[in-house]
Amino acid sequence: MKTTSPPTTRVPFWLRWLIPAVLVVAWLAIAAIGGPTFGRLSEVSSNDQASFLPAGAEATEAQDWQAKFRDSKEIPAVIVVESDTAFTPAELGEAAALKGRLEAMQVGSTVIGPIPSADAKAVQFVVPIASSAEVKAVVKELRNEVQASAPAGMQTFVTGPAGLAADLASAFAGIDGILLLVALGAVFLILLIVYRSLLLPIMVLLTSVFALCAAILLVFSMAKAGWIQLNGQSQGILSILVIGAATDYALLYVARFREALTHTTNRTAAAITAWKAAWEPILASGATVIIALLCLLFSDLNSNKALGPVAAAGILCALFAALTLLPALMALFGRAAFWPFRPKLLPETEREPELVTGLEGQKGLWRATGSLVSRRPRTVWVASVLLLLVAGTGLLQLKANGVAQTDVILTASNAVDGQEALGRHFDAGSGSPAVIVADEAKAQEVLAKAKASDGVGDAYLLAEGGAPVITGAPGAPAAPAVRDGRVLINATLNYAADSNDAENVVVSLRQELKTIDSGVLVGGVTATALDTNTTAQRDLVTIIPVVLGVILVILMLLLRSVLAPVLLVASVVLSYGAAMGVSAFVFNNIFGFPGADATVPLFGFVFLVALGVDYNIFLMSRVREESIKHGTRAGILRGLAVTGGVITSAGVILAATFAALGVIPIMFLVQLAFIVAFGVLLDTVLVRSLLVPALAYDIGPRIWWPGKLGRPENDAAARADVPFPRTADNEEAGVR
Repeated sequence: MKTTSPPTTRVPFWLRWLIPAVLVVAWLAIAAIGGPTFGRLSEVSSNDQASFLPAGAEATEAQDWQAKFRDSKEIPAVIVVESDTAFTPAELGEAAALKGRLEAMQVGSTVIGPIPSADAKAVQFVVPIASSAEVKAVVKELRNEVQASAPAGMQTFVTGPAGLAADLASAFAGIDGILLLVALGAVFLILLIVYRSLLLPIMVLLTSVFALCAAILLVFSMAKAGWIQLNGQSQGILSILVIGAATDYALLYVARFREALTHTTNRTAAAITAWKAAWEPILASGATVIIALLCLLFSDLNSNKALGPVAAAGILCALFAALTLLPALMALFGRAAFWPFRPKLLPETEREPELVTGLEGQKGLWRATGSLVSRRPRTVWVASVLLLLVAGTGLLQLKANGVAQTDVILTASNAVDGQEALGRHFDAGSGSPAVIVADEAKAQEVLAKAKASDGVGDAYLLAEGGAPVITGAPGAPAAPAVRDGRVLINATLNYAADSNDAENVVVSLRQELKTIDSGVLVGGVTATALDTNTTAQRDLVTIIPVVLGVILVILMLLLRSVLAPVLLVASVVLSYGAAMGVSAFVFNNIFGFPGADATVPLFGFVFLVALGVDYNIFLMSRVREESIKHGTRAGILRGLAVTGGVITSAGVILAATFAALGVIPIMFLVQLAFIVAFGVLLDTVLVRSLLVPALAYDIGPRIWWPGKLGRPENDAAARADVPFPRTADNEEAGVR
């Protein structure tokens, strides 16, 4: 039967070129400014622990008090010189001379040391590094100096908070270069395979890169103004998220544009038609991710709060690029963008939307998938749910209680090796003591209690300048420093500062010391890690319901339904559980990770649920569009056939971009890369392709309840009013 082509939009010839050209030039200007800003992000980025601290935790309050006892914040570097045999008197003399060289470097206040170990096989120095210094550069200088000046045959390490921070910064160094190249290379390769075109992948990649340039410019401005905190973690996620999201949105628009080109020879009309069809699902998808990310502002962790607006700004730029730059490029190039496989204008009698998949070679696959869904809908969705539930049992193996700081870096690290050397010869917590803030009047009682606590090797009050107050020691300060009626006590623990045993000691200290001084605070490196993990676990309970509620409301507005959004949200939550279960199994049994950062489940949830809903939005918005014309069950098959190829390609590309995070040797990023990449593929292949269509098909028109489309009479009217070619799938759909 003859169908009517979309009306050709009448646009003056000069406007067909002027408006797209202006948009392209505007984006070129943004890229010209934003591109060079990549290299300036280090000016407003910080990877020190302060940028991750929980805002209202006891460790944070203790750190604020510490700042009152010193003129400037300093980060201690712990230098260890180790020998296989006991130091000779001559070697001890050489080690002692090292102190003068270290002080001559003037990197901070007074150098403490050398402190010999009990077995006489190691000495250590504590070198405070001024906060105004570039820690990574100073640590490199210290390592060079110590290696050159230490007695021959000795092993040297620069560790402690400064050493670990420097090695962490080095691990993040690949974010601006390697990560971006790997991500863009993966996307380009997939686009070449999907489109079999040279020009179109370049145009899609330009859209993504220009979106990232705009996002970098926006984030840099916000960080410079002090509105947000930027660190290497959020910087890496920003790049991946923008490239992946912009490419996804671009693929949806390109599919609509290609479809429109089969109905008209006017490239401007096709670009406008595609924009009208794509803007609503793209905007709904972007809004879902943006609002879900902004829910991280409810977190008490500074690192989470920082990531929320940073990533949301990136998605916003991806949205604008996909809805402005890409349509402009498509309007300028038209069919030439698809060369050498340009879409052909179909005869009017063949211009049925269900015949156009939007991607070459996908028609048969998605027809077969639709046939399976229509023949055995209940079997398909029940089997899918059972499979996801089985995968989700792996959650019982998830160890997301935090990991030792020495396990965070996955490559060779002098600082990590130094921590192990400290543990061999000194109290394991040496160099990173617990810091106790106590009332001056109760200082001696608190000190005595701390010394007597299990797991504490030694404890002492601090005088002005940070020197220990040791009674009876020659030359030791006689009185502690006092600020607003408070004193500081350093407690050296018997365990490595980043170990679970050390955290247990901090918990005990807090409980025991509060029986003497209710206002006592216990902070330091161990306490910070403890409070970070505790806060991250509490954030799961706080943020997850908010994210789900926001996504549910957006879906209800988009689909004009209550039941469909509820089922869609339930499907992505089930998919998230399955992805986390499989990830836990892989982390424990294949990668051999000792555990996972406490923030991993929350970040995994936000990204997987928000991005998983993306694909359901792309699918169900098209299903609703087709259902209005042809009835619900026929609309499901049409929507699946038309969107199958483009959504699958988008999912593969997004998975590939997140997998690129694995090139950064940071455990958190590697774990997040696997979780999101695997979860996106699971959503794309199983949830969106089988579970959701089969469940919706089984429910039928009631899926749109309580909207008008869900009424049986409207569904029947749609089937009767619009002709639908007779095929096996349509017979299954009940269309005659």
